[in-house]
Amino acid sequence: MTSRLEQIIKQRQEKLERIRARGINPYPYGYRRTHTAQQALELLVQQEEGKIKTPVVNLAGRVMAHRPFGKIAFLDLRDGSGRIQLYFSNENLSHTSSQLLEEIDIGDIIGVTGKLIRTRKGEPTVEASDFTLLAKSLQPLPEKWHGLSDIDKRHRQRYLDLIANSEVKEIFEKRSRIIAAIRQFFNQRGFIEVETPVLQASPGGALARPFVTHHHTLDEDFYLRIAPELYLKRLIVGGFDKVYELGRIFRNEGLSTKHNPEFTMLESYEAYADYNDVMEMVEEMVAEICQQVLGTDQVEYGSEIISFKPPWQRLDLRQAIIKYGGIDFNQYPDAESLGAAMRQLKMEVDPQKDRSRLIDELLSTFVEPNLIQPTFLVDYPVEMSPLSKTKPDNECLVERFEAFVGGMEIANAFTELNDPVDQRQRLVEQFEQRQAEDMGESTFDEDFLVALEHGMPPTGGLGVGIDRLVMLLTNQQSIREVILFPQLREKP
Repeated sequence: MTSRLEQIIKQRQEKLERIRARGINPYPYGYRRTHTAQQALELLVQQEEGKIKTPVVNLAGRVMAHRPFGKIAFLDLRDGSGRIQLYFSNENLSHTSSQLLEEIDIGDIIGVTGKLIRTRKGEPTVEASDFTLLAKSLQPLPEKWHGLSDIDKRHRQRYLDLIANSEVKEIFEKRSRIIAAIRQFFNQRGFIEVETPVLQASPGGALARPFVTHHHTLDEDFYLRIAPELYLKRLIVGGFDKVYELGRIFRNEGLSTKHNPEFTMLESYEAYADYNDVMEMVEEMVAEICQQVLGTDQVEYGSEIISFKPPWQRLDLRQAIIKYGGIDFNQYPDAESLGAAMRQLKMEVDPQKDRSRLIDELLSTFVEPNLIQPTFLVDYPVEMSPLSKTKPDNECLVERFEAFVGGMEIANAFTELNDPVDQRQRLVEQFEQRQAEDMGESTFDEDFLVALEHGMPPTGGLGVGIDRLVMLLTNQQSIREVILFPQLREKP
């Protein structure tokens, strides 16, 4: 039995054949548009104020509503700027155009020529004198296209989501402005934007399972980068004092409302700076971007009002875990004793995880959900941060901070370790731990260590999760709402 969808598609295909039979190309090569819908609305106001004569406009966009009334019809046209009503009358159209109008469906893309008027109901309208079919839509919009709510369908067919939900388009327009504002912030401070390899011989710069691929000509395996850090530090060694990169990162890990296998990361490195300098820069950057994009330094996120106005709260990591989790990890010098204490709190503990990862679990379980207002957690145990410099007065801690807002981490930063001997030893220890946990890494980056042996100045490094920052600034609770094409399991 033929489904309703199949019937609709068949009807549209028949319309397409009739259009072609009349000698009309339903997919022409271009169209000379003079104005957007928004510009047309502004022109109408100027016309009504007597500032300009009645103009003729050429608009183009998708038909979103079709209301025929005998020899006249009203259509709604939407383009990238907004919506405007169209008025068609057989008296104003040629016989060919009148016939073509009967073949137009919701979802078709048309170009229209006409004068701007306001109807008796006050609706801004283009009185069409001619129109052109620019693309015949063979697939109908969803039944409830004006309120498409099927989450899987919205993410899997993002183009339908953008057509049906104008607020979704606004999210991604804001995302673009946020990224542009970040670039402006760094460029104005003397940083230069660079590009580093996505395919790397050895994954480094973070603790994460990489994706592996194979280069057939070289007959070698490569890894999609889990961080650009080690290449950006090479540039600091080479004499660039301030560098940053905005790009895709790939981590072969879980999916959640805060995690996608590929995501956008900002990383920056500044010679002769430390983590205190970077903290001040992060405060200034987020507050400035928020003000520039949203016109305020406060945002609504869920049920909370978050203020990005500097200075942000600063908390010692150990004290924060004691406060929210009731465990002082200094009292448990190894993974076995710390794991036993965590089990007493009814936590599941993976026996393969080392002490640093158990501390991270305490942080994510007890502390992170409580950090709603912008907060820097500072001074981490050395085993949690193999690329960070130790504190001058305590070699068990490193100069590192993570920034949390809305109960999630948005940034991670270090006073970068530039002692090549210490760095080599820590990376060897990390490599051995990764092998024990079967993290998929086969080697560590020897060339980076050689670069460090040539001398790297004191440096402050930063990583910011762009997707999570966009979530905060657009009040979205899932990372899939701010990534145009999030990773989804293939349908069977």
